[in-house]
Amino acid sequence: MEVFQTETYYIFVRKEKSLWWNRTTSEFQIKCGWDLSSVDDIECIGITHGIVGTIALQGVLEPHLIIIKEAIPVGVLYAPHLVYKIKSICILGPDEPDTVILPCSKHNTTTTVKTIPSIGSASAQAGSPGTSSGQSTSSPRSRLFESSALVNKTWGAVKSAGSTIKNTTEKAAAIASNQVKTTVGMVVKDPVRVEKRVMEELHRIFDESDSFYYSLDCDITNNLQRLGEAPDDRFYWNRNMVKDIAKLNDEKWVLPVIQGFVQVEQCVIGSECFTLALVSRRSRFRAGTRYKRRGVDEDGYCANYVETEQVLSLRQHQISFTQVRGSVPIYWSQPGYKYRPPPRLDRDENETHLAFEKHFNREIETYHSVCIINLVEQGGKEKIIGDTYASHVVRYNSDKLTYVTFDFHEYCRGMRFENVSSLIEALAPEAGSMGFHWRDNNGPICNQKAVYFIQHFADSFRQSCIDLMLGNLSPFEPIMEDDVCEALVGVAATALVPARGPPLGYYNHGLMGAEHVLLEELLCSTSYYLARFKDTYRQATIDMMLGNSVSAESVNALGGQAGAVDETDALEGAEHARLLVEDCRRLLLGTAELPVGAWGLIDADPSSVEEK
Repeated sequence: MEVFQTETYYIFVRKEKSLWWNRTTSEFQIKCGWDLSSVDDIECIGITHGIVGTIALQGVLEPHLIIIKEAIPVGVLYAPHLVYKIKSICILGPDEPDTVILPCSKHNTTTTVKTIPSIGSASAQAGSPGTSSGQSTSSPRSRLFESSALVNKTWGAVKSAGSTIKNTTEKAAAIASNQVKTTVGMVVKDPVRVEKRVMEELHRIFDESDSFYYSLDCDITNNLQRLGEAPDDRFYWNRNMVKDIAKLNDEKWVLPVIQGFVQVEQCVIGSECFTLALVSRRSRFRAGTRYKRRGVDEDGYCANYVETEQVLSLRQHQISFTQVRGSVPIYWSQPGYKYRPPPRLDRDENETHLAFEKHFNREIETYHSVCIINLVEQGGKEKIIGDTYASHVVRYNSDKLTYVTFDFHEYCRGMRFENVSSLIEALAPEAGSMGFHWRDNNGPICNQKAVYFIQHFADSFRQSCIDLMLGNLSPFEPIMEDDVCEALVGVAATALVPARGPPLGYYNHGLMGAEHVLLEELLCSTSYYLARFKDTYRQATIDMMLGNSVSAESVNALGGQAGAVDETDALEGAEHARLLVEDCRRLLLGTAELPVGAWGLIDADPSSVEEK
């Protein structure tokens, strides 16, 4: 889309229609695409791949509009539709855009188009001097305006991208003002700093995470089995941000965005070429940073819930298998700033069970049956969570729930990850009864009838369950693992973040070695660092995006010095380092061996955990 700018509006032009966003009131309007003659001071500032939506907090943050600056194609998830990953954004607000977007091929930075006279004037004829050197009235823009008899006034000079528009005195004063802004029950100490921090966090969230995806002509909020239904509200991450655009009832301007992970790999076995795709969709309900969001809320949504779908495509056939994971759906939290702080229960049994029921009623309604795989430690600090979870499963008493426990850390202590095979073998009958979704060009052939629901205290576990293909093998016969190992590694070999983690196939192949364990421990230490110093900013910004309530503490943290080091940090640091080293020792060596060396934790920069 072309993006135009005036003192009052940002205007997006797509074919025969245009979307106008008022920079002061944040109101949207749809008009004819060629009807830009009503504004005198207008410039084309470039092109965008789409609109993510608006972000604002009444009395604290003026409305800003987020658009996609850069996007790259990832691959085809549901044939023939292409999925794109957002690489960077541009934020539009009351003043100038915060970054330069891609130049428009029509209105590039080297050509200034002068006044185009009214259609009725003599100078509007071909070859008249009313155009700039090298431009004629037969240019695309000239034809655009000359094609309508309704245009009866001069088209203002369309300036090259990079030139500026003066802000009004009132607007400039509002930007420069440090006066206190208030919302209901909230006083903001430094609104200018708050705005700066929010803009910085938005760029980190979109530009650095590589976790936002969209498709221009396919709904990727739904899995293959639900395809054709309305967008899934759980995974429609910018639903709140586009609500005002959606009210205009023109779907071409609404772009659903998911947060998570998408990767597509081409695989070859013999003479057959097939596509293996993986998509993880993170729920927008109770979403947030690791230590700021745990457990369940009053509506039954559990923290950091992710639906992961694996799609195998071969000729005209597509097969998908879906599973889910999330925080243990009871009221619990990890308060404080310690490394791996101990969990605590936050509500009594009856209150907890009401939320627990809402959660699993929704899961059963969506997925029909659920096989819970509880990977929480059965002893130590996690025991209270595991015991409480089991008691509510018993109280729920539904034949639609199957409950399986597997103390992952105990069984796999000392890097004995091959022991996960016992869990896989135990789940084999359940997997066979779940089935999978299978369709061809004529429509669905069969549907998946249940899902795995995986809980792991560290929120970083995912399994890989689809090992089938059509043609040479029957749907229930597994592919030789060595043949697809490389493709699975290509799909799964990414940094452990809440929306993705290593598949069980990793453990079977012995691919999760010391390097992977150290990476996971570095992530744990990074999570501690982020929770201690950065997560307050990130959580406040996420809540603004999702339309959640934002506390005064969080807002003022954005404008202040939250996370400043106090006198006790030096004493606490030694204990945190000791616990980190002990965790690594336990995972790497188990209980029967002693370490002969160690390493220094030099840097907790989260970018250092990304695998390049």
